[in-house]
Amino acid sequence: MALPNRYEQYSSNKVMTASPAELTLMLYEGAIKFCNIAIMGLEQSDIEKAHNNMIKTEKIIRYLRETLDMKYPVAQEFENIYVYLDRRLVEANMKKDKEILDEICEHLRSVRDTWKEVMRINREKGKA
Repeated sequence: MALPNRYEQYSSNKVMTASPAELTLMLYEGAIKFCNIAIMGLEQSDIEKAHNNMIKTEKIIRYLRETLDMKYPVAQEFENIYVYLDRRLVEANMKKDKEILDEICEHLRSVRDTWKEVMRINREKGKA
């Protein structure tokens, strides 16, 4: 039982000490994870598993959207992406459509990878 407690403590510390950029990255990772689990649920004909994980993905996307700082011009681009992903998630859940989920996962991975690159560039600028 000591290992689960240590893992929970590590996870909690990781979140509590993360920068805003790192937290955003964690949210993208979580959305991708839940989207992948939803796809597996559809492949296994486990509709409840698929539905629950699509809802988790939707909640993350909505949170990311709600926390955008619109004083930055790039925020509107993220807003557009999040609105699109949210709409497609609802559609995927209504239709139980794996192809839509595949598309959503692809977009999420692309946004995550872009975010990682921005973080890398900012780290390098900080060292210069």
